Amino acid sequence: MKSTGIVRRVDELGRVVIPIELRNSLKIAEKDPIEIFVDGTSIVLKKHESACVFCGNTKKLVEYKDKLICEKCAKQISNLK
Repeated sequence: MKSTGIVRRVDELGRVVIPIELRNSLKIAEKDPIEIFVDGTSIVLKKHESACVFCGNTKKLVEYKDKLICEKCAKQISNLK
């Protein structure tokens, strides 16, 4: 992990502001979903990317019954008998 040298305090509601320089460089816009992970004693924030429920692919997704499926998996499913 690379240190940015930026320090922020947690406010009374438990919030931390992500500096605009980081948001811009990571292409995080206002209201974008952010995933929160725990790695040992570290908290990791990651911009959420929608992915296929079967293989995790993030490209060429289609929605079926409120689930995202990539075209490859959709074709495989359509070939099932």
